[in-house]
Amino acid sequence: MIEGVQIALTRAVGRGLSCRCPRCGRGNIFARYLKPAASCTHCNEAYGKIRTDDIAPYFTILVVGHIIVPLVLLVEKLYAPPAWTHWSLWPPLTLLAVFIVLPRVKGAVMGWMWWLGIRGDEQH
Repeated sequence: MIEGVQIALTRAVGRGLSCRCPRCGRGNIFARYLKPAASCTHCNEAYGKIRTDDIAPYFTILVVGHIIVPLVLLVEKLYAPPAWTHWSLWPPLTLLAVFIVLPRVKGAVMGWMWWLGIRGDEQH
């Protein structure tokens, strides 16, 4: 029983990670860059009301930071380039990584929340 539940969770999060519907895996989870679609165009599953709030940017910062910072340190250690090289290289790469990772992380979080059956606006 637990194994089947874990597989279903992994599938829902994986589908969200690919920006697809966590239920069927075919429809898009986003109507625009980060705006969730009201429902799936394929299976009609409603997930437009799921609110991820600040957790997706937090995980994005965590992931991108753990990629960029070691690269900065490695380049500095191996090549010791001048400061202007760092200033012209790392900010654009960081922004590019954030723009690529953020919707995927938000989709994965939405898939996880969909699997749990929560919307993010529950009262404490």
